[in-house]
Amino acid sequence: MKTEKVIDHIVSWLKDYATKANVNGFVIGISGGIDSAVTSTLCAKTGLPVLCIEMPIHQAPSHVSRAQEHITELKKKFSNVTDTRANLTPVFEEFKTEVSLDGKQEIVDMALANTRARLRMTTLYYYAGLLGHLVAGTGNKVEDFGVGFYTKYGDGGVDLSPIADLMKSEVYTIAEHLNICNSIRIAKPSDGLFGDARSDEDQIGANYDELEWAMTMKDQGKTAEEFSGRQLEVFNIYLSYNRRNKHKMDPIPVCVIPKGLR
Repeated sequence: MKTEKVIDHIVSWLKDYATKANVNGFVIGISGGIDSAVTSTLCAKTGLPVLCIEMPIHQAPSHVSRAQEHITELKKKFSNVTDTRANLTPVFEEFKTEVSLDGKQEIVDMALANTRARLRMTTLYYYAGLLGHLVAGTGNKVEDFGVGFYTKYGDGGVDLSPIADLMKSEVYTIAEHLNICNSIRIAKPSDGLFGDARSDEDQIGANYDELEWAMTMKDQGKTAEEFSGRQLEVFNIYLSYNRRNKHKMDPIPVCVIPKGLR
């Protein structure tokens, strides 16, 4: 990958899109992870106003400290970057008092995890509306088009996706080039939706290098019969997530009314 040229291309694309949309900047949620760190830096490089928002909900301390470290460094480098913090923990707790929490605990936990992401999306769009900004998405190619590892209308609810054509490994390459904080670059990826430090790998059962390999194999038309051992296990994990989350990656289905019925 021609890293510097890719960075320049994304920055130019962001600025051009914002100009054509007649908006004056970007809003982005900062999680303490590599994707939001890279995306916010790319947005900052456009020279347009960028609002970085922390939105903790019972957040693991390590996530909070990394997010704050990144925002501090970003503001030192770019005068067009500002930040704010919206503590959504009380909102989340109040929400839980108004809905049913009956059911299998693992299902309730997942529904609440997705609710966290949707509360954050609502917050991002609130500030975007106030400022006339665009909400910048932070999903990479493996998450957005491979395993669908994001929340529909949560972190998947964005105006534009600057890094969604980049594999996770390419995001790390760009992060190094942009001199993103080392604490973020060495941290295990985590969606931060469960109030602890569990990693994406803990949840999925495979790391991003393995998922990239599986995505490439599927794109090449390979089948499970061609693999064994760990490769077979990873390939099946990838296929399972890809099938299960297809509804996130495909356009919303529209029931088209036949002409004869109108």
